[in-house]
Formats: sequence, C-alpha cells, structure tokens
Amino acid sequence: MLPGVTTLSESLIKVLGPRTGKPLEAIFGLRTVGDLLRHYPRRYYTRGELTDLSSLREGDHVTVLARVEMVSNHPLPALPGKGRRSRTEVIVTDDRAKLVLTFFSQRQFHHRALVPGMVGMFAGTVSSFRGRRQLVHPECEMLPGAPPNADLTPELAAEFATEMIPVYPASAKFSSWRIAKSVQTVLATLDAGEDPLPAELRERYGLVGRAEAIRAIHRPLDSADRDRARKRLKWDEAFMLQAALAQRRLAAAAMPAMPRPHIAGGIADEFDARLPFTLTKGQVGVGETIADELSCAYPMHRLLQGEVGSGKTVIAIRAMLQVVDAGGQAALLAPTEVLAQQHYRSITGMLGPLAQRGQLGAAEHATGVVLLTGSVGAAARRSALADVFTGDAGIVIGTHALLEEQVQFADLGLVVIDEQHRFGVEQRDALRAKAADNRPHVLVMTATPIPRTVAMTVYGDLETSTLTELPAGRSAIATHVVPAADKPHYLERAWARVREEVSRGRQAYVVCPRVGDAAGGPDDLDEDDVGDVDMTGGVPRGVVQGRRQPLSVLDVAATLDAGPLSGLRLGILHGRLHPDEKDRVMREFSAGEIDVMVATTVIEVGVDVPNATVMVIMDAERFGVSQLHQLRGRVGRGSAPGLCLLVSEAPPDSPARERLDAVAATLDGFELSRLDLEQRREGDVLGAAQAGRQSSLRLLRLLADEDLIRQARQDATAVVSADPRLAAHPALRAAIDELLGVQAEYLDKT
Repeated sequence: MLPGVTTLSESLIKVLGPRTGKPLEAIFGLRTVGDLLRHYPRRYYTRGELTDLSSLREGDHVTVLARVEMVSNHPLPALPGKGRRSRTEVIVTDDRAKLVLTFFSQRQFHHRALVPGMVGMFAGTVSSFRGRRQLVHPECEMLPGAPPNADLTPELAAEFATEMIPVYPASAKFSSWRIAKSVQTVLATLDAGEDPLPAELRERYGLVGRAEAIRAIHRPLDSADRDRARKRLKWDEAFMLQAALAQRRLAAAAMPAMPRPHIAGGIADEFDARLPFTLTKGQVGVGETIADELSCAYPMHRLLQGEVGSGKTVIAIRAMLQVVDAGGQAALLAPTEVLAQQHYRSITGMLGPLAQRGQLGAAEHATGVVLLTGSVGAAARRSALADVFTGDAGIVIGTHALLEEQVQFADLGLVVIDEQHRFGVEQRDALRAKAADNRPHVLVMTATPIPRTVAMTVYGDLETSTLTELPAGRSAIATHVVPAADKPHYLERAWARVREEVSRGRQAYVVCPRVGDAAGGPDDLDEDDVGDVDMTGGVPRGVVQGRRQPLSVLDVAATLDAGPLSGLRLGILHGRLHPDEKDRVMREFSAGEIDVMVATTVIEVGVDVPNATVMVIMDAERFGVSQLHQLRGRVGRGSAPGLCLLVSEAPPDSPARERLDAVAATLDGFELSRLDLEQRREGDVLGAAQAGRQSSLRLLRLLADEDLIRQARQDATAVVSADPRLAAHPALRAAIDELLGVQAEYLDKT
C-alpha cells in the first residue's frame, strides 16, 4: 500500500484518530473506513431547498437546513455569584414556518455567523415553549456563502444554489456534519481497490465503478449522479449476499447425508391410512417433494411456510415417520414449553397406537415419542434420554433442552425446526451437530408468510415450499377493530359477544401485551413471547405511545372476573407460570373446563382448540401486523366461524389504526407480511432472522427492489456455479467477507 493511501479495511481510529474514531465506533458501531463509507446519507439538502419546519415533531432529534431571520438577546435576572445571564433567541425559517433556537448563557451570546440572511444546519431535539417549536442549545453549522462582492455568472450561481449537502443518520453526541467531515477526510486519500463486481455484469446493467459510486453517494454532483451511485451500491448488497448464499447451497449439496427413502407398508403408510381427513392438493404436493429429498444422499434444506392452520404439522409428521421407517430418528425443536407440549399432545394423539412402542395395544410398526423440556421430572427425563440414546424413541419433541450435551441420539436423520426466527444460530447448529455425520436433513417451518424476496434473502440457502389452501372444514375468521377510546360502548358489545359464544358452549381468548404485577418495564414482558410487543420504549413504526402502562393479563383477568365476564370460568396463561401449571391450564382449556383464557402471546403459535371461536386482543396497536395475524389463527379452527376483535385506543387517522384496519380487511397473510415489511426497517427483518446480527443491507429494499434481487440471485448463482471458491474473483471473495462480516459466519453455520 502506498504511503498516505487509505483502504476500506483500515481502522477509523488509525485514520481519523481516537477522538473521532472511538465515538464513531461507540455510537454507530463503525470500526473501519468501509463501515464509515457504508454509513450512507439518509437524505440530501440543496441550498435552495430548505427543510419543511412545519413537519417537525416534538421529541424528534432533527437536523434542519434553514435561513436565519432574526437574532434577539434577552437579559435574565442575575443569580448570586453567577454574574449576568442572558437568553438569546434565533428565529430561523423555511420561508413558510419558523423555528426558535434558544441559547442560555451567563455571558451575552455571540455567534458572528448567526446573522439574518445566512443559511445553516441546526441539530437538536424538538421541544415546545409557549406554543412555539424550538431547539434548545442546538449544534450549528453555517454553510459557506458566496465570496463577498463575487461576480457570479448565472451558471456559477445555479451550481452554488443546487449543491447537494448530505445529511447522515446522526445522534446528539455526533452531528451529521461531523460525520460528513470524517467522510471527506477518508475520501481524500481512499484507494477503493479492485472492483469486486465482475466487469461483464457492470457492463450488462450499466453500473458505474465502485470507487465512483462511493464518491457519488457521499458527494453527488447532482441527483442523477446520486441515483447512479445508489443503483450500483444496491447491486453490491444484493449480489454479495446472493453469492454467499449460492456458495452455501453448493456446499450443502456436496455434503453427504444418509438417504431416508420411503418404505412401503411402514409406519408412514399406516399413519396415512389412519388420517380422518383428506390431505389438500398442496399438502400432497409438498409431501411428495419432501419425500423425494429425504431419499437423496445429500441433506435436504427446506423451508415450509403457509397460512395459519394450513396443515404444516401433518406434513412434518409424515416426513418424520418416513425417516423412522428408514431406521433413523427425527427431532422437533419448538421455541416454548407450551408449544412443545402442544406438539407432543397433537402428534401422539394423531399417531395413537403408532406412538406406543413397548406398550400394550401398540401397532405393529409403532415407534416411541418422547418430550424433553426443562420442566420434565427427573425419572421421566432419565427414561426419555435412554429411549433417545437407544433409538427406541423415533420422534423426540422438545425445547432448548434438546441441545444439552447429555441428549445423545442413536441416529438423528431429520431436524424439524418450528418457528425458525425464534432460535439463534448456535442453537440450530448445536442440534444438527447431534447427527453422526453432522448433516441431517432439515425442515424449517414458519406460520408467518414470507414475501418471496425476503425468503430469497433471509432464507436464501433453503428451498421453499408454500401451503396456501386451508384444510376442509376450516371456517372463515371475521376481524373487527373496537375503538375503545372514542366508542366505549363497542367494548361493552365485545364482552357481550364473548358471553354469547360461551352460552353456545364455545370458548374465547383474551390476549394482553404483558403479564402484570411488576413495574411494567421490559422485565414485565412474557419470556415465552416474541418481540413484536411494544412496551413504548422501542416502538415499531405506527405504534401509538400511550401514557398508561400496556394492559396486563393479571389486571384484565381480575377486571373481567368482577365485571363484564363475571360468572364465567376464567383461566390465566403466561410464560411465568410453572410448566406444570401451564400444562394444566392448557389441558383444562382443551377439555372445555375453562370458558375464557386470558393470556399473553404465549398462545400465538401451535395452540389448537377447535372449540375456541372468539378472540379479544387488548391494546392491539402494540402488536405487529404478522403477530396479530398469527394470534387470530387460534380461533375458527373448527366448524364454527371465528371472530377476532382488535381493541385499541389509537386515534382513527393514526398509522397504528391504519395497520389494524389493514389486518381487519384481509385474511391473506402474504399481503399482510408485505405490509409488515413496509413498516419495518430491512435491518429489523434480517436481524430477527439472523440471530440479531447487524444487517448488511443499507440501501436495498426487499420489496421495492424485488426485480434487482431476483436478477442478482440468478447472476450470483451462475458465477458461483462456475467458480465455487471464487478463485478467479478474489476481489469479490474479499468484498463478501468485508460486506457481510459476521453474517458470513452466520451463513457458514446455517
């Protein structure tokens, strides 16, 4: 490397010094020059385009571009021993609205640059005082003006007025213009190295070089220059990720696995003959695909997704039984004890004598089915571990307890992972490592429909199967928003509907965001729940921030028992209950001994009580779109129609209310998943699916850039197929490592 030249991999502390490099790492997680240059501007100002000050919201940390209109100084009473004080007000404007900048000082405020007519950038937190929006002690950066008495030609004047000024994601401790100065410093000496994108692709799609794109995204000459840079850098993100996934798919296909072919006349065929219903065309087709892949000498890696209640469990059972017939074992990993117990009851119930190996009345080809969770008693645990070790247990169902060292399989041939997004990389890897050859077949199930581009990006190393039909006999679910704040009589009617359903011999759920009987912070969330619940700290877009605490199971249950649902048999279910208590409550509800279950989202997935026909979701605006769709899938699972009531205090025209209206308007989970993705940052989506790792996507939008992602996948697959180790593309190989960072490690482990 030449002296004075900066590379993308160099440390920011080395290049910019510790006073700048350390806070960039501490605040934004930026460690290298490449990290900083991928911290792209979130928007651009031009001198002739001032910020719309009327759009500022109280509490937001903002960076605005505005013109100084007036500066005034107001003396304040002196404090003993403190000397003279003053308050300086600077009024800035966008020529339509005004914003007050307030400075307090013991000495008279003076800032020679803050004079009427000058344009500057001002950063701070928006507050209000006497009805006026203000920034108190904002940071200021005045834009250099034209040289005094300069003779500007029309061309120079136009260029000066349209200069694009980048505005970066910033914080109160590190302003946008300080980031801009850091970027300018590294750009001055940057050597971007060899372009990682193959020249043939750059030419085919009209993409500028990487060095040019990096310069233009931070210092665009005009909007067209910026757009060319964005197009190229989006391609980098899509292509690098898809190339890494293509490598992963090729490597997986090259790994040996024990074929587990279908055995005619075995337990799988007996199970099919016992089914009291006819499989849908979708179930038959997906089942045939999985059966074929289990017969191969390389491991199956398949994602099975489908609507709530589309019959994924039956497909998983048939796959597990095929492996058992072929002499192997299958493990089903569930995220919570409630769901693991539900799977155990459901699978043993459907198998009947086929699950009673070693017992009186067992079928000829019976296997053993065992449950392993943290709450299983010592004697039952020893027995289950022995059956797993000897192979007497063909199907093993459990939670994280399956990952413990003492759980040893005789011949693990299939791993079924339910609700993959709720497991970390290391946990999934630990279970697969229990297979003798470390490469069992893998079936991942999710009841959250995933848009195709998300599946290609998040689960890009998995082949995807989708179930869209509902089994015969399933009833439709009607969903309505109950505006509790402006129409309280609607809530009264909701409780009346619950009583009506119970009077017909049916059952109901009431779902609340938190458990209760605690301070109400994050510790009051249910440990068995998943993270779409808003506790008003980290708020999803569109969620209303109320002043009161979110409603809790314990409080709501007490209120209902003493009021609108008095006389009914109420049960309580949440993740903090002892596992035996949770199991008892679920059994009583399944047996019809509880009329109304007041619960957290612990009942979100897997709970199957066909007699439950109505669900009331309290503080519904505090849940994500996909989670609401999952929750309502717990009703309407029998012949009677289902009803879901979304109780909310969100104002009629608020984004939160619009989300609830969208859920009420459709039962199409794929449509709702797109809406959910539109309202969440890509990093949120990818981070949740990738064990919380920082997302590599900065510019790419999984919905808006569908065509680009599809094309990048096709081209990356072709490049990797021709050169799996990318030996002829060293720059591409290095860029994948640099861009993906720990995600490359994640991909290695999946």
